[in-house]
Amino acid sequence: MDENSKLSSFSWMIGGPQGSGINVSAEIFAKALSRAGYYVFGQIEYHSNIKGKHSAYRLRISGEPVHSHVETVHLLSALDEETLVGDLYHEFPAHPGHAHEIAPNGAILYARENQKYIEWIERDDIQFWEMPYAELLEQSLTEMGKPGQARAYRIMNNSMVLGASVGALGFDFEPVAEAIRDSFGRKAGKVAEMNVLCARHACDYAREHFAAKTAYRLPDAPPRREQVMIKGTQAVGIGKLQAGCGIQTYYPISPATDESVYLEENQGDHNLVVLQTEDEVSAIDAAVMAAHGGVRASTSTSGPGFALMPEGLGFAAITEAPGPVVVIYQRGGPSTGLPTRWEQGDLTFALSAGQGDIPRIVIASGDIEESFYDTFDSFNYADRYQLPVLLLVDKHLSSSYQTLPVFDTSRLVIDRGPVFDPSANGHGEFFRHAFTPNGVSPRSVPGQPGGVFWTTTDEHDPRGHITESIANRLAMMDKRMGKLTLAAREIPAEKKFRLVGKAGTPVLALGWGSTKGAIVDALRRMDPEGNTYSFLQIRVMRPFPAEEVRPILERADKVVCFDGNYSEQLARLVQSETGFQPHHRVVKYDGRPFSEDEIVTALEAAVSGGSERMVVTGGRIVGPEFAMVEFDRMVELRRKHAKMLPPMVPLPPGYNR
Repeated sequence: MDENSKLSSFSWMIGGPQGSGINVSAEIFAKALSRAGYYVFGQIEYHSNIKGKHSAYRLRISGEPVHSHVETVHLLSALDEETLVGDLYHEFPAHPGHAHEIAPNGAILYARENQKYIEWIERDDIQFWEMPYAELLEQSLTEMGKPGQARAYRIMNNSMVLGASVGALGFDFEPVAEAIRDSFGRKAGKVAEMNVLCARHACDYAREHFAAKTAYRLPDAPPRREQVMIKGTQAVGIGKLQAGCGIQTYYPISPATDESVYLEENQGDHNLVVLQTEDEVSAIDAAVMAAHGGVRASTSTSGPGFALMPEGLGFAAITEAPGPVVVIYQRGGPSTGLPTRWEQGDLTFALSAGQGDIPRIVIASGDIEESFYDTFDSFNYADRYQLPVLLLVDKHLSSSYQTLPVFDTSRLVIDRGPVFDPSANGHGEFFRHAFTPNGVSPRSVPGQPGGVFWTTTDEHDPRGHITESIANRLAMMDKRMGKLTLAAREIPAEKKFRLVGKAGTPVLALGWGSTKGAIVDALRRMDPEGNTYSFLQIRVMRPFPAEEVRPILERADKVVCFDGNYSEQLARLVQSETGFQPHHRVVKYDGRPFSEDEIVTALEAAVSGGSERMVVTGGRIVGPEFAMVEFDRMVELRRKHAKMLPPMVPLPPGYNR
């Protein structure tokens, strides 16, 4: 092994059955790497069942900031055979395993009992490293005074897989040991030390047998600095706490629930109530009423839950409630769809959900860091303009785990908007919906002298009394919808969109939401000087910054729009708002987020004259026949090795396309 084997970034994956602790192992490793100074980006894929199905966690480890994953894996740590060869036990195989993702000369760490599956992997350009996990577990338990109890402690296999990876990579074990102890928190003690011992034995074994054989090494760690490892749901939750959110309502739904659970765990340290309601209708209605009650209110949900909330949006808008802030964690649809997979499919719905014309601000965060600041800003917008604010994040942002600088809160100022001043109330009666020059009426807080008011979900006059007057209707509609014009004028340009790179480059990548990370990394890889490619990220979807972004779009020779949905929702929004149609539309709707490799592939295809619409998956541009060809390949592999598999439901009679 020589110095040339060091990489600018190293890709590690751990795979195993859900419930086996792979997420714990990956996040312990990520913390240890972060403490050593590395930049880390972690991304997990998991099934929607509770336990048993396959899950995989990637870490991208680098000496410089990284914001996305890549398709290639340099070291795969497999807890089970499914990680190696895929889901071949079922009538319709779900995935092909991960062996095909290993880089040439990369390696797989696997348990000795899974040796029989290695012959299924028809590759002679990768290394296979067998680990005696069962023996190492028994050795550790014997040292701890628990011989012969390996079956009862098999859950500690995840610690051994972690230790083996650390040893094979030549990484210092002590930061990992400390991270293991930290992960047990108050339970740290004998159980934590048992896990440390198991991991240490596996580390020593792998270091002795495999470290000298590895073809790839971790990059050099940069100087240590102040940084944190954080998930998207945590960043949103911290943003709410920083903004002074007083009530969080929710009904459990994946992947949004993790944010509410995080807030529940921390509400005792803040003036916050977390309320689990009986359904999503109750969640948004409770948030609207709380906003009228004077507290900053929020609810968090996913697509199916948000589908039940449009009536509540109208309730908030016509009564001019200061909010609520609604965080929508997008996932694969329609209906229940892919509950734990990624998609950007709710943009059009978020923009139009509800009956009639409902003013709402719609923001789309591009990464974990933005999601913190966008969450804080959303509460200010809700108070300032007295309308619902929808914050679009997604499954990828919610569960990604990333090193980030500590959030800068020094310039974050809470703005509660115009509030009723009894001393300035010359007419002696508080008109909650009074016409004002900018369309925003002062609001009262319950208990304020003279602040009692009427409001209703019927059309009403400035006093809040129901009326169907033509003149009043016109004035009230102009008042409410005019808030969007006011917001468009007042929200700073850098919060509405972001241009990464130089203006006027020949090729412009256009994207929104969590496509940002992969695009930023891809452009740095393809064009370090920034002379050919740039990236336009749309951050505020309503009010759309049409006048600001149209000139940027028109200056590029080619605009390539990236959408995490089937129907090209951003491309259609841009065309409807600006009249500009992107030259190429790249879509991904397989339930997995864009990788850096997929962005590179699509941009290169666009430059070389690729089609106007491209579908990407697994790092490739694919045609309509891809899914069936891949499925047939999996079925054939299952047939080939059928004698090694347990009895299963047969394929449909005469299955042969």
